[in-house]
Amino acid sequence: MTAPGELLTTTVSHPGFQNVNAGDDGLSAFFAVRPRLFAIAYRMLGSVAEAEDIVQDVWLRWQSTNRSVVLDPPAFLATTTTRLCINHAQSARVRRETYVGPWLPEPVDTSNDPTLGAERGEALGLAVLVLLEKLCPTERAAYVLREAFDYPYRQIADILQMEEANVRQLVSRAKKHVTDGRRAPVSSAEQQRLLAAFIGAAQKGDFAALEGLFASDVVSYSDGGGFVRAAQKPIAGRERVAKFIAAVSVHFWTGVTLTPVQINGQAGMLMLRAGNPVALSTVDASAEGIDQIMWIMRPSKVAALAKSRQAVATHA
Repeated sequence: MTAPGELLTTTVSHPGFQNVNAGDDGLSAFFAVRPRLFAIAYRMLGSVAEAEDIVQDVWLRWQSTNRSVVLDPPAFLATTTTRLCINHAQSARVRRETYVGPWLPEPVDTSNDPTLGAERGEALGLAVLVLLEKLCPTERAAYVLREAFDYPYRQIADILQMEEANVRQLVSRAKKHVTDGRRAPVSSAEQQRLLAAFIGAAQKGDFAALEGLFASDVVSYSDGGGFVRAAQKPIAGRERVAKFIAAVSVHFWTGVTLTPVQINGQAGMLMLRAGNPVALSTVDASAEGIDQIMWIMRPSKVAALAKSRQAVATHA
């Protein structure tokens, strides 16, 4: 099997090679598929900043590639993106093992692109991205390419340099992992309703109302990254989570204004204090109620989302 460091050494044998117009500077081919490249990288890494770095690296490699022998630029670029992500994910996993408190994916604004470049919205929700973190990078790549972008198994096999039968097994195991790790989600409208009800009860510190919204095994995750005060471990169980949220309501919501946002294809609530973004909250819910509450409080993640929203509003 190819070692991780060898994944990107292939040039002439890269999927999609043949003669094309040598005079093309590659700009049109690259920018035509750039949204998809970012969407693949984001799903692979769970980080907007890291996905942007990967896409930039792909662009640099594309510029130094002999494009006169590339038959299928989109296939070539998707392959390069995926292989770079696999290499990067292996080192990212090591870094996240020493992360202070729970790690949550960096949220991305999907208000203008609900599917983030995918034919389907798969592997985009925060709860699913958390589950995918537990997969090995190759397994995650196979799942993302198949379930989010509907790549044929044969093409995924070429990208991953594996047998097609092995790719099918990877996708099957990954799907089982996601299915077993999460109940069937409610509709987008119901998720939004539950989030609004949760935020309202949390602001009031209404213990009974909070309990009524939660599934019995609800879990609250707080990602502060060690930069702000946040729960260092997940809090689990209906009563414990309700008590925790009711207890912090006295000081947490002081001076906070709320802005509804659309992140990762689901409703979220951005919290600002004195005009500065301080936290983002969203929930994952099933027929049993709210299963997960995700608090993203790491300043860099919250600020990046706010900056992205501001940029979109400026160009609207």
